[in-house]
Amino acid sequence: MDDAQDLVAEIEALGGKLAEARQSISRRFIGQERVVDLVLSSILCGGHGLLIGLPGLGKTRLVDTLSTVLGLDGARVQFTPDLMPADILGSEVLETADDGTRSFRFIEGPVFTQLLLADEINRASPRTQSALLQAMQEKSVTVAGQPHALAAPFHVLATQNPIEQEGTYPLPEAQLDRFLVQIDVPYPTRETERDILLATTGVEDAEAHQVFSPEELIASQTLVRRMPVGEGVMEAILNLVRACRPDDETAPQIVKDTVGWGPGPRAAQSLMLTARASALLDGRLAPSVEDVVDMASPVLSHRMALTFASRARGVDLSSVIAEVTQSVTRIEAAA
Repeated sequence: MDDAQDLVAEIEALGGKLAEARQSISRRFIGQERVVDLVLSSILCGGHGLLIGLPGLGKTRLVDTLSTVLGLDGARVQFTPDLMPADILGSEVLETADDGTRSFRFIEGPVFTQLLLADEINRASPRTQSALLQAMQEKSVTVAGQPHALAAPFHVLATQNPIEQEGTYPLPEAQLDRFLVQIDVPYPTRETERDILLATTGVEDAEAHQVFSPEELIASQTLVRRMPVGEGVMEAILNLVRACRPDDETAPQIVKDTVGWGPGPRAAQSLMLTARASALLDGRLAPSVEDVVDMASPVLSHRMALTFASRARGVDLSSVIAEVTQSVTRIEAAA
C-alpha cells in the first residue's frame, strides 16, 4: 500500500514539474501545444522524435528551448549532401608526443551530447544517415573498432522538410523505426501567429528557464515505465498494431487493400510508453484507451507504408490509421 501511495505522490509531483516546463517552453515557442506535448512525451519515454514541417515554423527554436528547460547539453548538425559519418560521430587523429612517440586520439563529434538536433536529416546521404542508427538504438557509437558510450540521457530530435524533395534521400525504414514518434508541425492559427509577431519582433526575446536536471529527467523516464497499464489498454494496443499489418488475419479490408507493410513489435512498445506519457501530461495516474487513440497516428504513421497503387489513387495513410483505430477501439469498448 505504501509503495502505491509513493508512486501516486511521485507521479503527481512529476505532473507539477511538467506543467512548469510547458509554461517555460511557451514563452519562446508560442502555441502549438500538441507539438510540445508530443516532443515531451518522446523525451519522457527516453525516445527520439522526427519533426516534419515547413521552414520557419519554429522547429529549431523548439529544440533549443527544450535543451534549456530540460537542463540538457544541446548540439545542432545541419545535414547536407556532403556531410560524412565522421562529421557526426567523430574521428581518430594521429598525434606526436614531445618524446616523438605517436598514438591515436579520438576526437568526439557532435553526437556526444544529450540533445542532438539533426536538422533536415533527409538531405544527407544514406551512409551518413545510418551513422545515427547505432547511436539512437544502443546509445553508443563504434569508431575504428572501439565502442564509445554516449552521454545520458541521449535524445535525437530530427527535422525534415516535406517540400523540395529533389536531391534528398528518404530515411530507410530501419531508421524511421528508431524514432518513437513522428510529429507533424502545422501552420499556427491566426491568434497564435499574432502572438508570435508581438513576441519575436521586438527588442527583447523571451527567455525560458531550466526546470529539470539531467538526473531528474532520467528519474522521470524511469517513473513513466512504472506507471500501471490496465489489461484493456494493453489489449487495445495489441489489437491496433496487429490490425495495421496487411498479412494479419485480424486486419480489416481497408488495410489489406491499401497497406504495403505494417508496424512491428517496436510500434506496440512505443504505444505502451507514449500512452503512459500522454496520461501523465494530462494529469492522470494511468493511461486509458483514449490515450492509445491519441498517440496512434504519431506512433504508427512512419512505421507503415501504402502500396504503390494506393498512393496513385491518392489514399491518405493518416485516414487509414484513423479508420482502423476507431474500428479497433469501438470493438474494445464494446467488449
